[in-house]
Amino acid sequence: MTTPARLHSDLSRLGRETDMFLATVASLSDDEMAGPSLCDGWSRAHVIAHVAANGRALVQFIDWAATGEERRLHASPEARAEAIATLAALPREELLAELRASAGHFAEQAQRLSGTLVAQEISLNRSPLPSASIVALRIAEVVVHHQDLDTAWTIEEADPDSLLDALEAAVRSLGAKDAPGMTLVTEERDKWIIGDGTLRVESDREGLLQWLARGDATHIEAEGQVPALPRW
Repeated sequence: MTTPARLHSDLSRLGRETDMFLATVASLSDDEMAGPSLCDGWSRAHVIAHVAANGRALVQFIDWAATGEERRLHASPEARAEAIATLAALPREELLAELRASAGHFAEQAQRLSGTLVAQEISLNRSPLPSASIVALRIAEVVVHHQDLDTAWTIEEADPDSLLDALEAAVRSLGAKDAPGMTLVTEERDKWIIGDGTLRVESDREGLLQWLARGDATHIEAEGQVPALPRW
């Protein structure tokens, strides 16, 4: 069950993170949008296109939660890649318009998550996801990919609870991909155990997220050799 108070709080934070993302995107020139991002093989336009497509795709999970009928985010990996490539090739203003429209559509549809849901839990990459966490998952996508644009904006500008949403999404993803056993601890006293929890890794939320999401180990401390992580 998603209480109206929780949904309002989550959507308020999503609005804040989305507004910052939109402001960053609007500031980019055509050349900057065509430049590389922190996602291997993707330009900034591809990252922006992914965030736009994700806003539409996650409505499938809202449908699943509200109706109980199972939905898929994408028809196939190939269909997902094609949709992103098509959006990334759009003229700048058209891509920005789709980004804004998809963000608005998701926020509007997310109102359906208030109250008792038919499906209290759905599945993401074969792992359970509480339906109440669908908005948090969208927040994670916006925050992580804002960092991927590699601009003046930094992960430290995200709301602390939004960072927590992103970390929980990263941990969930790694757990589904047979990541090495780790105990993850933040300075803010968050703690997650993956697998057997063998390797202890510590950082603040920002540093831990940068490592889990993109392999940047600059700000972490580990009691042993830092492993390579599955791609998230």
